[in-house]
This record gives sequence, C-alpha cells and structure tokens, in this order.
Amino acid sequence: MTTTTYTEVEPRVGEDVSDVYPEDRAWVNECIQRIRGEFAPLGTSLREIPLPPKLAGLRLYLKRESEQPSGSHKHRLAAALLTHALASGGLTPGRPVIEASSGSTAISEAWYCERLGIGFHAVVPRGTAPEKLALITQYGGQVHPVDGDIVEEAKKLAATLDGHFMDQFTYAERAYDWRGEDGLAPELIRTVPDLAWFVMGAGTGGTATSVARYARYTGRTLRVCVTDPDHSAFFRGWRDKNPAATDKGSHIEGIGRPRVEPSFLPPLVNRMIQVHDGASVAAMRFAAAANWDIIAGPSTGTGLFGAMRILLGMHAAGQTGAVATVMCDSGDRYLNEYYNDAWLADKQIDHKPWMPTVERFFTTGDWTPPAAYEPMPKPATTMWNM
Repeated sequence: MTTTTYTEVEPRVGEDVSDVYPEDRAWVNECIQRIRGEFAPLGTSLREIPLPPKLAGLRLYLKRESEQPSGSHKHRLAAALLTHALASGGLTPGRPVIEASSGSTAISEAWYCERLGIGFHAVVPRGTAPEKLALITQYGGQVHPVDGDIVEEAKKLAATLDGHFMDQFTYAERAYDWRGEDGLAPELIRTVPDLAWFVMGAGTGGTATSVARYARYTGRTLRVCVTDPDHSAFFRGWRDKNPAATDKGSHIEGIGRPRVEPSFLPPLVNRMIQVHDGASVAAMRFAAAANWDIIAGPSTGTGLFGAMRILLGMHAAGQTGAVATVMCDSGDRYLNEYYNDAWLADKQIDHKPWMPTVERFFTTGDWTPPAAYEPMPKPATTMWNM
C-alpha cells in the first residue's frame, strides 16, 4: 500500500493571495439584521370588498400594501433587493445605490437607504410627477432626470459614481424570498385558506412571481392572474411565448413595460387579462367613491378590474372561494393626475364609459361592458413609469 505524505510548501509569489476584496462582513451583517429586524416590512391588513347577493359563495379581498412605511407594495421589494445586494456582495460600504425608477420603487429604496446610511440616486424620466420626486428627495435620495432609456442611463451613472445598480427589472424575481413564511403570499394564505386566485398588474413581475412560487412550493392550488394595461409588452409576450415582444409602455403608473422584463416569468402566470386604461381608472374612481375606505392609485384599479372578471368566471362555473388583489399605493400620489379630469383628458384616457360597468357589477353582479369605447392611443414616446 502506497502512502502519500503532505508537505507544506512555501507558495510562490502570486499563488496565495488574500484581501483582494475588503472584509465588510460586520457592516453587511448589521445592515441585513436591521432590514430583517427594526425595518422589516409590515404585515398589512386585508379589506373584504362587499359583493352583491348574486355572487354568494364568492369573496373579494384587497391587501392594503399602502400601509407599508414607504407607502406601497414596493416596500417589500426594496427590502428584498437590498438584502440580495448585500448578501451577494454587490453593495459594499461607501458605494451608493443607483436605481432606474420614477415611482414607488425609488421611493421605497430611498426610504431604506436613508435609514441604513447608504447614498441613493434615482434615474427618472424627465417630466416625472413632482409629488413622487418630492418623496424621493424627502428620504434623502438624489434625482437625475433623463430623456433616454432610464435603465441604460442608470448603468452609466453607476459606473461614474462607482455605485451599485440595483436593477429591479432583473433582480426582483430572484431577490424575493418565496420559501419563507413572512412575505405577501404566506400572509394572504394564512388569512384566507380558500384563496383561489391572486390578481395584480406587473411592473417587474416580482410580486406575482413570488406568490406563484410560494403556492407551488407549498403545494397550494392558488392561481395567479396578471392584469396588463394598454400598450404593455407583457401580455403579448405571454400570449405569444415571445420574450422579445415590445410596445410603447403603459399610461398606468407602476405597471406595464415596453419590453418583457427578466423578472416576469410567463410559465408561472395562469391567466392574463388586458385592461383598458379607462377601465383601470373607472375601478379606481369607483373604489374611492364607495364606502370602502379605499383611495388608491391606478394600478390598484387595474387589479380590481381583473378581479371582477375572475369572479364572474368563477360564478359562471358554479365555483366558490376567494379572490385577492393588492392596494398597491395611496391615491394621494395621483390627485393631480388620475383623479384630475383635465389631466385624464389631456392623456386621452376616458373612464366614463366604464363607470356603469363597474357600478353594476358591485351592485347587481351583472356584467355590462360599454357598447363602444375608444381604443387607447399609443404613447408618443416610450413610457418609463416604475
């Protein structure tokens, strides 16, 4: 039998190297523990929306993600993205965070970065609503308006500042912890065990993906429906199994994209519904006028309209059970836009033909779409509104 003796050999220069990357474990650990501890996303309340007697056996719930500290469902995404960046080594001490966004994601990331002592820069489309820019700067973020592709411009800024480009559109689906018991999906299922459908629009696709993955991972029969606004690429990309599908983007802030983003995973989506912009605004406006204590943004209207369609299908099939959608953010961010008739007219969004449709559904359970309505014109330029 031959034995091998190991002998310590002095390494040659360049063979045994350490400290190429700085040891940042203490800082990373502190940041992650704070995100998971004192700054952890909240468990939010669930509002049951009253349905007419005709739909007996069915229930509709709205998950109030606007109760999160930064005011939207993107609060969970911001926590997940920061945790992923810290644990993966992309975000190190002294490097700022750069994000391409003009909406809730930038606001939520700025909220977290301010509390963690991390610099934050949002690359936004020129012309972004002043109310949103004010919230980003209120939380210590710096705003960089641009005319071009905000993703490409964010990459350039990250290189210039030696910052970490967060890239929500790529990393949302992999950052969410879909195996854990603290996310949106487990909260919903614990509260509503017979939940049959989860419905919401997609911006990155990360939230819908995390719910679908959790349902599959835990053996649930819960299905996911993504509601997509006019001129978003997601619907056509899903329907045609074409990841290269493109369009101009969406008039509905927070959802809909001009391309199929990497975080949108079509095989996890059981159904998609295209929702006319006027229908989204009508559902949003009706919810605000009803005695539901819900004044939400337009993407909530898109999800609510899709939930109506799902409930109608369940009723026609003689099914019972529950449907849930999300109150993505508060309508306070849109008082000068989607709650302003003059602004809607300027954008050629006509919600009036859809108001009777929504009202009759919640009053009688009947479905009476408008006899005619104008198709939404394509945006003049590519829309970037996340």
